[in-house]
Amino acid sequence: MPDEPQLIPLALDDAFTFGCHPEVPCFNHCCRDLNQALTPYDVLRLKDHLNISSQELIQRYMAIHTGEATGLPVASLRFSSDALKKCPFVTPQGCRVYSARPSSCRIYPLARALQRSRRDGSLREYFALIQESHCRGFETSRPITVRRWIASQELEAYHKFNDMVLELIALKNQLRPGPLSSEDRQLAEMAFYDLDSVEKEARAGLLPAVGYAHLTPLPDHHSEAWLAWSLAWIGQVLFGKRLDFLAQV
Repeated sequence: MPDEPQLIPLALDDAFTFGCHPEVPCFNHCCRDLNQALTPYDVLRLKDHLNISSQELIQRYMAIHTGEATGLPVASLRFSSDALKKCPFVTPQGCRVYSARPSSCRIYPLARALQRSRRDGSLREYFALIQESHCRGFETSRPITVRRWIASQELEAYHKFNDMVLELIALKNQLRPGPLSSEDRQLAEMAFYDLDSVEKEARAGLLPAVGYAHLTPLPDHHSEAWLAWSLAWIGQVLFGKRLDFLAQV
């Protein structure tokens, strides 16, 4: 039985040693038997990379349930049903959607947490190294700082959109603890993971609570802008809050 992972706090300019490539003996082993959660931005990037619709991505690769802690929909990848329980995107050569891999794959072996100041509402990032004895990637000899790792894994956009979702979770816990109604839960699921339907219904004038100046449908199809729009829209529907997520795109 593997040892429990150690969490070692790191600052942005602290260095750690890690590498993941075919020469590492455990290459691809971590792409099996996981509860691989997907954020709304993960789903957007996968959909665009695979050039399929949101609904096709959900039907072929995803499972969605209600999070016990948040009461909001949570998506995860469906792994194979055989004994290996493999990620649907892993191959012997590595990840076939590597350029669109989820944020949890990108950031490993780091963990990231946010804390909001009660005094001024500002956010502070915290990082930790997830040291696991079964991972041979720590045996590499090339150190890298947390800051450089985040840049090399192109995590900035992922963090930006993931932080929008964290803001929605904080509002949910504060203003609407407990389960959502069936209708609101379906709207939240669409807002998070079915961006094609959001855009289609917004343009047709079918979405509830749309009409304020900051939430008129966008004139062009731009995936990241539409995701920010969608997250702001569901914040308005569920919590009556004006969230300026579009200004961050």
